[in-house]
Amino acid sequence: MSRALRAAQPLVLALLLGGCGEETPSPARAARPASQAHLVAALQVAPSAVPITHERPGSLRYRRLVRVFNQEEGRITALALYEGDRVERGQLLVALDDRLLEAEIAAAHATLEQAELDLKRLEDLRARRAVSESEVSLARTALRVARAELELLETRRSFTRIAAPFAGVITERLVEPGDFVSKNTQLLALADPDSLIAEVAASELLLPHLAVGDAASLRIDALGAQRFAARVLRIHPSLERRTRQGIVELALDPIPAGARAGQFVRARLESAPVARLLIPFNALRRDRQGEFVWLIDAHGRATRRAVRSGLQVEDRVEIRDGLAPGERVITRGFLGLRAGKAVDVVSD
Repeated sequence: MSRALRAAQPLVLALLLGGCGEETPSPARAARPASQAHLVAALQVAPSAVPITHERPGSLRYRRLVRVFNQEEGRITALALYEGDRVERGQLLVALDDRLLEAEIAAAHATLEQAELDLKRLEDLRARRAVSESEVSLARTALRVARAELELLETRRSFTRIAAPFAGVITERLVEPGDFVSKNTQLLALADPDSLIAEVAASELLLPHLAVGDAASLRIDALGAQRFAARVLRIHPSLERRTRQGIVELALDPIPAGARAGQFVRARLESAPVARLLIPFNALRRDRQGEFVWLIDAHGRATRRAVRSGLQVEDRVEIRDGLAPGERVITRGFLGLRAGKAVDVVSD
């Protein structure tokens, strides 16, 4: 063995003995805490009285619209009005051929005159005791029947001339002069332009907070971006079963120029201030079990609570059931969150 090899043996032996000793723990491998608090953002809820503004779609319609039907059959002899024509109250709308009724009325007049003569003759005979009282009574009855028949025919003749029940505008013309129409056929439609209203559908949650006379505003798409003043005219008492919405009628004051029935409107309704529990919309969670929120309990741990939501106000939502004032609702930090997990609030 060479001198160099013999000199290196002690160094190699020392290295081998050092490798068999215990390993010194490094700072990087120091023991970590078994668990860490979950970082969340939270909000302490409190009731706040806020008026809620809702924009609801709807349409304009005539509140006063009459569909004109005929009560007598016959050929139309006069109809000079078209859609868009304005009429005055009492103006003639439609005339029907009344020649047959005129002939019947003439015959009824003759029958009435004969009945009057018969009664007078019998009354003279009764004064001479030539006829009985029962014969005179029958003549009186015949006279009343003749008068009633004449009145009936004259009433039917009046039905052949149909006049406007109010001042308005013709919206439909469904027949033409010369047409033969049977009874109860719609001939025209007449609307009152001053009765134009907006009709919108409102949620069952909003309706209890509206009242007749409340101020509102609306925008008519066909007339541009201008908003027009309105007020709540009527709230219908029943709801549509499928959507749970009710009808609200809005009166325009004044009715803007260019407004027409059937135009699309966007109505803005504002309810009276009511105390509500509102939370950020993203704090309301949903899954197969329904709506819920995450709360922080007295021990600083997350707990799940089922709730029932109500109206949405911009970026917040009303909690109608399941939440009490003063409780702290988690608004952010839901990833990995579970019931019973300790939480650390980073912002309130």
